Amino acid sequence: MDILAFGVQTDEKPLLEAAFADEELRCVDVFLNGDTVPIAAGHEIISVSVNAELDAEVLRALAQGGTRMIAQRATGFNNIDLQTAAELGMTVARVSYYSPHAVAEFAWTLAMALNRQVVRAARRTREFDFRLDGLMGQDMHGATVGVIGTGKIGEAFTRIAHGFGMRLLGWDVAENPACRELGMTYAELPQLLAEADLISLHVPLLPQTYHLIDGPALRVMKDDALLINSSRGGLVDTEALVHELRQGRLRGVGLDVYEAEAGLFFLDKSMEVMTDDTLARLTTFGNVLVTSHQAYYTREAVTQIIDATVRNVADYRAGRTGENTLVAPGLPVPGPR
Repeated sequence: MDILAFGVQTDEKPLLEAAFADEELRCVDVFLNGDTVPIAAGHEIISVSVNAELDAEVLRALAQGGTRMIAQRATGFNNIDLQTAAELGMTVARVSYYSPHAVAEFAWTLAMALNRQVVRAARRTREFDFRLDGLMGQDMHGATVGVIGTGKIGEAFTRIAHGFGMRLLGWDVAENPACRELGMTYAELPQLLAEADLISLHVPLLPQTYHLIDGPALRVMKDDALLINSSRGGLVDTEALVHELRQGRLRGVGLDVYEAEAGLFFLDKSMEVMTDDTLARLTTFGNVLVTSHQAYYTREAVTQIIDATVRNVADYRAGRTGENTLVAPGLPVPGPR
């Protein structure tokens, strides 16, 4: 029984092959969608990345081709029609946990790069322009950080902020005692947005969090605030964000995710015309830094993701379910995430 893994990155492939050394593993770099689903024919088990498009049509095509198990190498599963998967009798598993430090540290990488104008400074020095004009940053010590979502990643982000000596504001549906111990004050979202010098998003994408940062939310923020999103693109209303940036608002925006990233991120589009006008506009702003969903991409995190995927496949073969199982015959279907 061989396994087909979709959307495998170059750095990821040797780690996957080593983890599945006792299996017949086939890796392809294309992402699973309606155009590529025929590749899966004859594979009972497939593994996919976060940008796979697993809607009802794709799932039915997979089932017709003999696929019975889907192992997603990611935490979020808003890209999977779980109801249809359940109706088809499929097993779907995800990776419920991997190093929160990977994402938290990268969120801080974006924040500090923007705050201290690192990208602009590096471009200048390549041209031997060593002026400091326009490169002034702000001390993080004593500034206020607003952490939206204080789960494992939000907590890791907060610990770094605590190390900087920042005032800590948090917002979540449930308070994290560890963040409280660090000195975090939980506040209503409007207060957090109004008072924070740096705002970082660490909540899942749910119906109630879709466009959580919309036009009204953006207008509450300080004109010189920094906004960081390393969670899910749909948390931010990108059109509203572009509008505010065009008004000269916000000191910096760091986006590792984008709400229309499917079909773009993880791919080389350098030889094509960029047809996404919103993304093209975003990249023209000197105070916006966009990266391609790489916050999770450390050796430690990817290894943990792969190890969990191996366990998920083993559980399926043994007829077991575990904490990573989203859908399996006889299990209730979880809500979207």
